[in-house]
Amino acid sequence: MNYQTFQPHPDLESLISCYWTLEVPADNDSQKQRIVPDGCIEMAFILGDDIKRYTSEDEFILQPRAMVLGQTIEPFYIEPTGYVNTFAIRFYPYGFANFVTEPIKNLANKETPLELLFDEKAAKQLEQKLIQAKDVKQRIEIIERFLLERLNEKSTVDYIVKSTVNALLSTNGNAPIKTILKDDLSKRRQLERKFKKQIGVSPKQLGKVIRLQTALKMLLNKETESLTSIAYESEYYDQAHFIKDFKEFTGTNPKEFLGNENMALSALFYK
Repeated sequence: MNYQTFQPHPDLESLISCYWTLEVPADNDSQKQRIVPDGCIEMAFILGDDIKRYTSEDEFILQPRAMVLGQTIEPFYIEPTGYVNTFAIRFYPYGFANFVTEPIKNLANKETPLELLFDEKAAKQLEQKLIQAKDVKQRIEIIERFLLERLNEKSTVDYIVKSTVNALLSTNGNAPIKTILKDDLSKRRQLERKFKKQIGVSPKQLGKVIRLQTALKMLLNKETESLTSIAYESEYYDQAHFIKDFKEFTGTNPKEFLGNENMALSALFYK
């Protein structure tokens, strides 16, 4: 697997985490890959062969070749049908809401074709330009021009939503909402509504995903061999709570995650 990341233009760096590319040669013995939540929304373009996304043990759909992957709160399986060549934009949790009028909560836990979110003609033209681009540098220039043209300057991210996300990121998902709101719990329902509209999931769900990311990175980078230490460093109440959350978001336990062929792609992203 050849996975690379690239930094966005300074005018977009507050909304976009990175651009990434993934190339994998065709393999007749390719494995299903379990994708775990990462707290981000992604716009992805399939430039190689089709990719299956399983909706059950045996049933699948073909992912749209130009799509937005909304917030997910549970793992799902994908499987390449041949050569993998993907170009994608990884938005910060609050980033994608600046480019569309569609409520972000409507995108959660599914793939949405690009033409349903933007003008159909413009979406098709964008896809064709990216297919015909000669290299990654040119693809980044094309997508940045598209996004900068659609950036709604009048519609800035609601301050309290952004400050909540920032607080969750800076504390690895552990900042209590009542602390963020300075004990003004009357604002809690308002925050929940705005958060779901702009992020796609609740503050609590996003916090759990971010905290799991911290633990996953420690596990993959072998910062410690002890699950108890990982649970403590990630600020879980105890090891049992850590394992419960881990299974909820990855579908397996920490020890089975390492070395599991079905987790190779997720491990690559998290490293």
